Amino acid sequence: MREAGDGLPVPEFSSTPWTTPVSLNKATVGIVTSAALYPADGEAFSAGDTSYRMIEGAERNLVLGHWSPNFDRTGVAIDLNVVYPIDRLTELVDDGVIGAVAPRHVSFAGNQPDDVSTLRLDSGPRAAAEMKADGVDVVLLTPV
Repeated sequence: MREAGDGLPVPEFSSTPWTTPVSLNKATVGIVTSAALYPADGEAFSAGDTSYRMIEGAERNLVLGHWSPNFDRTGVAIDLNVVYPIDRLTELVDDGVIGAVAPRHVSFAGNQPDDVSTLRLDSGPRAAAEMKADGVDVVLLTPV
């Protein structure tokens, strides 16, 4: 895997951005998951889908769209928080650990084309811009 990864193209940036983070107890925290979650009445992910779905913060009726036969869905069936820890974030707000839960969260399909360039250069930055517009300071990544 390392040899395969060493040959993948990566973007080059002319400068390194720097930000001063907000204190966690004042930060708005969002979730970015690669579990291919989507609302039950929403658009499903398709094979090779490099797009994303915005999930409203209060939404709990979600479908796990991850289609790999190697992915064990048992944990998610028992507790959605395994891949989408929305209830844990709410508890952290209640405990004063974080400032707020983001109004929307982002879901990608984890099984991407080999070069993932669309995700890195197009849909990823677009999703990040939507989260930034929502006032998100920090994201919790739940990779699947």
